[in-house]
Amino acid sequence: MRLQETCMDCLISRVEYESRLCTGDEALVQEVVDACRDKLLHIFADPVPAPVIASRVHRLAYRMLEDTDPYYPLKQANTKDALAVCRRVKGELSTFRDLVLASVIGNTLDYGSEAHTVTDNFVEFFRREFAAGLTVDDTDAIEPLTSRVVYLADNCGEIVFDALLADYLKKNGSHVTFVVRGAPILNDATLEDALALGLDRRVDLLTTSADGVAELGLNLDVVPPALSDALDRATLIIAKGMANYESLSDYRDLPSIAYLLTVKCGPIGADVGIPVGSRVALLRE
Repeated sequence: MRLQETCMDCLISRVEYESRLCTGDEALVQEVVDACRDKLLHIFADPVPAPVIASRVHRLAYRMLEDTDPYYPLKQANTKDALAVCRRVKGELSTFRDLVLASVIGNTLDYGSEAHTVTDNFVEFFRREFAAGLTVDDTDAIEPLTSRVVYLADNCGEIVFDALLADYLKKNGSHVTFVVRGAPILNDATLEDALALGLDRRVDLLTTSADGVAELGLNLDVVPPALSDALDRATLIIAKGMANYESLSDYRDLPSIAYLLTVKCGPIGADVGIPVGSRVALLRE
């Protein structure tokens, strides 16, 4: 999925947001925003998926801000909130569909879209969304494909619920390769975040990029050899969140993909064909 003109203001708003997380220097904030807007105008038409463009812009912002992880405090707070909810609801999540839905609800812990606001009462929000169920529910078709899964994670906090789903898959005989970002970008989960949850003792852990390069989604041009091999052998890719959808939705030579996400902006909703706010477990074979 290519970057659309309507995405440009949203992307620049995220640059301004993360700049203000780092500094109260308004001159620096404006300098970063202006530089990122200029870069975006120069690379907007490049024939690559939208997350590749967004990653280049965010990397520039981080360099100018001299901060490798502006979202770190928010990531810690999201993980704390998710763990609190997990302790309350874990015993109620027994089926594949339950765990997929919990993971999709966790995908709302996301600061990557201007149109989306992260809830300040995640416990209440989780209960309400869980009762509403999945808007698109292909879980019956997805589960039989899970013998060898590459699980592309998305955000911090959210991976608390991804871990429960990965545990279910492992318990039921799946081989799971769990994939996080190669370096901090937005509030996406990194190797550090996965290790803090003990995921290295439960699944195979890989990163989407090597050498500390921050990439949103999955850029197939820079994936490490171990991940390329895992993708080649997978029976199913579980792709969490909008950036992974944008990265993979145009490819036709990959294994079956289960897109698990909450739709948080108009362009994604239009591409999938469902309204913003929908909870999605969509299989594309």
